[in-house]
Amino acid sequence: MIDAPRLVDAALAASRADETIVLVTDRADANVRWAGSSMTTNGVMHARSWTVIAIRRSPRPRCGIVTAPSVPADEIPAVVAAAVAAADTAAEATDAMPLLPGDGEPGNWADAAAGTGIDVFGDVIGALAAGFGGGGRDPLYGFAHHQVHTTWLGTSTGLRRRWTQTDGSLEITAKRGGLSGAGAWVGAGTTDVDTTALLTELDRRLGWAETTVALPPGRYETLLPPSAVADLMIYLMWSMAGRGAEEGHTVWSRPGGTRLGETVAALPVTLTSDPAVPGLACPPFLTATASTDTVSVFDNGLGIERVDWIRDGTVAALTYPRAAAAEFSVPVTAPGENLLLTGGSRATLDEMIAGTERGLLLTTLWYLRDVDPSALLLTGLTRDGVYLIEDGQVRGAVNNFRFNESPLDLLRRAVEVGATERTLPREWNDWFTRTAMPPMRIPDFHMSSVSAAQ
Repeated sequence: MIDAPRLVDAALAASRADETIVLVTDRADANVRWAGSSMTTNGVMHARSWTVIAIRRSPRPRCGIVTAPSVPADEIPAVVAAAVAAADTAAEATDAMPLLPGDGEPGNWADAAAGTGIDVFGDVIGALAAGFGGGGRDPLYGFAHHQVHTTWLGTSTGLRRRWTQTDGSLEITAKRGGLSGAGAWVGAGTTDVDTTALLTELDRRLGWAETTVALPPGRYETLLPPSAVADLMIYLMWSMAGRGAEEGHTVWSRPGGTRLGETVAALPVTLTSDPAVPGLACPPFLTATASTDTVSVFDNGLGIERVDWIRDGTVAALTYPRAAAAEFSVPVTAPGENLLLTGGSRATLDEMIAGTERGLLLTTLWYLRDVDPSALLLTGLTRDGVYLIEDGQVRGAVNNFRFNESPLDLLRRAVEVGATERTLPREWNDWFTRTAMPPMRIPDFHMSSVSAAQ
């Protein structure tokens, strides 16, 4: 396998398109799994994927896009030729814009890709091994994943970008009294975690499940922990495409325009993406292998800066690629790959539990799906821990529910938002791990039906 910078240069040199973009990502992934309190598998994987975006400008702009795994050097021209051939027969690219100009290679352009290995889990495995045999603990199940992805971007205009992204996740589950019993889950979005503290929290949740309470569907005062808030806010941010709002068919539309400038949250919270946040850093430039309403392949290499999607409770930004921004006469706004919700109090989740007369405590959400995009109404399931709170104490585990809620409407109805902390979303952590969220109190969360899910 030739090194990535040489692959970029070779692909650009082989292209007969008017303009060409090449993206190369080298991936190193390490993982360990355990089941029934015993390590089961571990492994390290190395892989490469690369994409050629060939652009024809005349008589109309068109794109051909081909993605391939690693290939021998002598097969690079064939992949490039396939992208050029696809451009020749493609429909007009309505998002066409001039490619960004070159500004020289970054200093680390030629450096080798970063890697990872099983040794990164040393502390995690040590803590788990101690937990497997201790104190009558219920059998543990889980997965730890560490990945390092290095991406190179080169264009025929001379633009060169490189970024190395490191991500990690740790998830641990257990069932009280076996696989059919009440479950509990804990997780964290980095390998630099206190695994022993996570196990202690898992034991606490399993202890709560020693008492079970059956409740009917209905509207309940509900505490959402940071993980559940993350899953909801990620979905909300993904929905914030300016084009859909301008065209009048999303929750961000209003007659004659968009909801930019409208107050949508009861409390002065701010929802932010920022590549420079310490500990949650993400790519500071755009990489796109397909065009959507939120990103354009013509914008590859575009710098990504801090964006306040909601600022002090008011809609402050929607996503506009350059072509859409020009069409609607608004600033260009690119989505980031981290998300933070701030502006709440300093209250911890435990302090919010202590201040609850009667309500539910969720731990995670699962299987979120659209019901009505025009209202951003979602349906989903609770999973691995719903608990009844009475007089400031958790009294026992409750059956699971299906719920119907809009994350935007939850912001409108929230009566308390606590302290922001780094957290791992449960539903979306295969795609999105870098979040910091607070716990949230909803006075009337809609549990639409009882679920038999365990």
